[in-house]
Amino acid sequence: MSKKLFIAEKPSVAKEFAKTLGVSGNTGQGYMESADYIVTWCVGHLVTMSYPDAYDEALKKWSLQTLPFLPENFLYELIPNVKKQFDIVSGLLNREDVQTIYVCTDSGREGEYIYRLVDQMAQVSDTKDKRRVWIDSQTEDEIKRGIAEAKPLSEYNNLSASAYLRAKEDYLMGINFSRVLTVKYGRTVMDYLNTGKWSAISVGRVMTCVLGMVVRREREIRDFVKTPFYRILGQFTHQGQQIEGEWRVTEESIYHESPKLYKENGLKERKDAEALCQKLSEKTMTATIDKIEKKKEKKNPPLLFNLAELQNTCSKLFKISPDETLKIVQELYEKKLVTYPRTDARVLSTAVAKEIHKNIQGLKNYSLVRPYAEHILEQNMHTGLAKTRYVNDKQITDHYAIIPTGQGFGALSGVSSTAQKVYEVIVRRFLCIFYPPAKYQKLNVVICKESESFFANFKVLLEPGYLELATASFAKKKITEKKDNDKESSSDESAEPEETETLDKNLLDAIQTLKKGMEVELNNLTIKEGETSPPKRYNSGSMILAMENAGQLIEEEELRAQIKGSGIGTSATRAEILSKLVNIKYLKLNKKTQIITPELLGEMIYDVVDSSIRSLLNPELTASWELGLTQVADGEITEDEYMEKLNGFITRRVQYVKQTSNQTALHKQFDRVAVHYKRKNKNKS
Repeated sequence: MSKKLFIAEKPSVAKEFAKTLGVSGNTGQGYMESADYIVTWCVGHLVTMSYPDAYDEALKKWSLQTLPFLPENFLYELIPNVKKQFDIVSGLLNREDVQTIYVCTDSGREGEYIYRLVDQMAQVSDTKDKRRVWIDSQTEDEIKRGIAEAKPLSEYNNLSASAYLRAKEDYLMGINFSRVLTVKYGRTVMDYLNTGKWSAISVGRVMTCVLGMVVRREREIRDFVKTPFYRILGQFTHQGQQIEGEWRVTEESIYHESPKLYKENGLKERKDAEALCQKLSEKTMTATIDKIEKKKEKKNPPLLFNLAELQNTCSKLFKISPDETLKIVQELYEKKLVTYPRTDARVLSTAVAKEIHKNIQGLKNYSLVRPYAEHILEQNMHTGLAKTRYVNDKQITDHYAIIPTGQGFGALSGVSSTAQKVYEVIVRRFLCIFYPPAKYQKLNVVICKESESFFANFKVLLEPGYLELATASFAKKKITEKKDNDKESSSDESAEPEETETLDKNLLDAIQTLKKGMEVELNNLTIKEGETSPPKRYNSGSMILAMENAGQLIEEEELRAQIKGSGIGTSATRAEILSKLVNIKYLKLNKKTQIITPELLGEMIYDVVDSSIRSLLNPELTASWELGLTQVADGEITEDEYMEKLNGFITRRVQYVKQTSNQTALHKQFDRVAVHYKRKNKNKS
């Protein structure tokens, strides 16, 4: 009698499949078996790519003569500490009574790669029926659906090809570029640091690009020269209520197109601001309402979370790293609380939208949002979801957005308090999409005094809509504090006057009675000094978003459109890449603020790469390689075409480094960079 074998990526996932299939047994033997089924698992990767010395012992020594290293056939080997589990899995895959294999590794490129390597190393016969289970959560219903709808593994061959190519690309770039730069410039870097330690120069397709983004931003901040400017605020009175307006230049102003202007709402010199105040105060202290605009505005609920958006939000709210967020949401996924986390999509599929009432129904058991879930169901607010912007099959590649399953609440008490908060954030973002938009009343008032104009803008919340449940109670205080801090530290570069959001009924009533031509009293004019501010440093969350939206960093419009959606790295790898840069001391992550800055070593490596393989630092290159992998997965280009391009790129860059030398110029640049770190350390002491 033939049996069906199910192979998962992790023991915890295997247990869920076993539970669904009714398979019990001792997990200590590496698998579980019943009369009809066998369930086993990998433990992450069981197989890895071999180091160069496996091809030739002479390649153990790093030298320019052996570069570039571009094998025609790649070698793979077992990871020693998991060999026991591989042997178990290999034996099961090749058992004669196993005729059908269900591949249940994580539904994505990396999960595909994990199984394919095992299949390759175990030399599993192609005569066996291999099927791919693709699921979005670990609930029993979803597991059953995934098994019932499992497609032949061969339908995922293009995805497998892109997975192999991604690994080969990272392997070849890492080995060739790290070796050639280390041999050529490693001693220069280490002698300059004079730490007595030897360390290789570590570069890679994605990590070096991220390093470049952080170093460039830091140098922009370092080189930034603050420019002071002066704004004029007018305090006006109407019906006993004070209205504050900000002066802004218009065509009638004496400062129209004047070189004395700083943008539209400021002057470069205090004396000019004082002169204008003096001029406006010389005659009558009345002003005239010149223009009133009233319009209603809607603010729709935001799109759902993908991993990058969730990591950014958690960095802001909880000051946790993207890596920690990924671990938390992975745990929530494995406990059946949320859907698959490693997703780039922020929308749902049409199929999921049809069954979404089940998720909402389940959330009635979650006390923090029970009233909202009940209200959505009672009012049938979910019935038109498929026609909204929150459902779009074309925007989904592997998985839809991260949403709560509506199940698994028994496991919620067993996770950390931070994980519980992350779950609440996911739930609230999900329920928001069923609520109406927030509605505002905007009032823009222009007050004229002689030839000068003051602008007062107000934004009044009329109906909260989704805002009623958007922000968790624990987060409201933090968000308020963040806004307050931003306002205090902001240098207000914007030419647009700030809107005042007010619920003061007396002030609102007074504004509502204003009419064009009406006079108001000018009480006072004040000068507010500000200064331009440098770009903000990346924090861990904004860095993840910048990696995801690499196209926004690219100036060339055609290329930006071409790589849209590709980004730098993938949702599954971005946090890991950032962590690696911190671990090798190229970047520094402040755990309290999550602000990212370069280390001295990181800036030195940046300069080495900038002088030798500059394209590695650019988002254009990194994102275009990611696009190529997507094209392979979609069947638009072949593996051979991709490898030919990759080998050519590596060969040209390696030859250039071998033939050039920038030792003297680099040493001078190191001196310039080191000055800033010496100053920083001196200030600390």
